[in-house]
Amino acid sequence: MTISISCRGLGKTYHSRSGDVRALEPVDLEVKPGEFLVLIGPSGCGKTTLMRIIGGLQSASEGTLKLTTGPDGRDTVGFVFQQSNLLPWMTIEDNVALPLRLRHIGKQERRERAVELCNKVGLAGFERRWPRELSGGMQQRAAIARALADDPALLLMDEPFGALDALTRTRLNSELERLWMASGATVVLVTHSISEAVMLADRIVVMSARPGRIRSITQVPFERPRPVSLEGTAEFQAIASELRAQLDQTA
Repeated sequence: MTISISCRGLGKTYHSRSGDVRALEPVDLEVKPGEFLVLIGPSGCGKTTLMRIIGGLQSASEGTLKLTTGPDGRDTVGFVFQQSNLLPWMTIEDNVALPLRLRHIGKQERRERAVELCNKVGLAGFERRWPRELSGGMQQRAAIARALADDPALLLMDEPFGALDALTRTRLNSELERLWMASGATVVLVTHSISEAVMLADRIVVMSARPGRIRSITQVPFERPRPVSLEGTAEFQAIASELRAQLDQTA
């Protein structure tokens, strides 16, 4: 259950009374089924714009986008953003189960799925709590669980851990890798963290300053699962240093 992505000449211009803003130059990009792709680049370079076009949240100004489903035909898309966006009047269990409720799945099945996912993301015992009773990291765990509730073929994540402290972020990176490996979904992640990109990605796309274009694509060679200790190795640091140099040149 996965999906592939094909972008051909995909570009975006925003129109306003004060003038046009070119956000994204034509992009050619292929994302393989089940791949973990990470987009990095300077602020305002079009990373989020590209991700939102892929997810159908925005339209492109030109070019074509093709999403190809697997043999089971599943085309569900899950989203995780920097803010968890949990509904404050719903319990964690009900927030996680919301995508299933919108598809009119039965209450018992929704509850079982929500409890299963809360356990997987380390929220067992917190299902009946309100979002305000959870830390920022726990709220993001719930947001990830909600995104996975409907078994998405494609998971799009926009700086999901950007507001968290370094220790919590590292833990959630490991949690996300484990969940992704179990789900088999195709993932596109936007981040400003080079170490996060190298730790999680199969390939890393470096984008130039606005108007955004693809500067380079780096294959990450490390086997999975990737231990936290990998970050201290010379191989990891070499890739991170090269990416940092590229970003410095795009600023």
